[in-house]
Amino acid sequence: MKNTQELQEVASQVRRDIVRMVHKVQSGHPGGSLGCTDFLVSLYFEHMNLDPKNWNMDGKNEDLFFLSNGHISPVWYSVLSRRGYFPVSELGTFRHIDSRLQGHPATEEGLEGIRVASGSLGQGLSVALGAAQTKKLNKDEGIVYTLHGDGEMQEGQIWEAAMYAAHHKVDNLIATIDYNGQQIDGSLEDVMSLGNLGDKWRAFGWEVMEMKGHDFDSIRETVNAAKAKLGHGKPVLILMHTDMGHGVDFMAGTHKWHGIAPNDEQLDLALAQLPETLGDY
Repeated sequence: MKNTQELQEVASQVRRDIVRMVHKVQSGHPGGSLGCTDFLVSLYFEHMNLDPKNWNMDGKNEDLFFLSNGHISPVWYSVLSRRGYFPVSELGTFRHIDSRLQGHPATEEGLEGIRVASGSLGQGLSVALGAAQTKKLNKDEGIVYTLHGDGEMQEGQIWEAAMYAAHHKVDNLIATIDYNGQQIDGSLEDVMSLGNLGDKWRAFGWEVMEMKGHDFDSIRETVNAAKAKLGHGKPVLILMHTDMGHGVDFMAGTHKWHGIAPNDEQLDLALAQLPETLGDY
């Protein structure tokens, strides 16, 4: 369990990892990774019941996390390594041939912490529901968490899963949407507006909460409140308000850094804004 200052220090290092990983191979998705850093750091270092040193695919009596928007793999890989799932030095192999750290998370190479391949948007919630129902059947008190992009809400399978979860009272699951208003081709409003997203999920039978995704106090309060709502017959959804590219001023708030790697000069500018707190890989 880490305090707010310690979480901020981890988050700064994770952001350094992200921009360095993507820069090294000139490939990857820095924007959403930077935007979701604070949430994933908080989840893995404060909220989830985990045992990284004894990791296994079953995850019995542990909390599980599924990344549906798998293109933001840089942030997940960094957080997993910093949490102790695999050596931090392995981050240097990101997107290399034969690396376990592929552009989208995969399972065939046995990377600790990864339980399902992801990146085909819309599928993560369905997978998480299966895991959550399995826990309920096994009387396992672990919580299942998921993370989704807001552009992913344009996928039909999301809404099938939303109906299923409410109908079957899957009340040991907390889904979070990275609500930054941006997707690969532009703003949500320009590509396909989501309307009132909170009202939509409420209409589908979910408990809906909102939080500030770059405020550790807001994350802590909201996730704890979401946990308190579990076990009462409804799944829980958190709308997490973030800025794509948060932490690097020239990347923040725009879709243009969704899947673009920084050049040498841009990397230096980014790293100058991100204190090295835990040591670079």
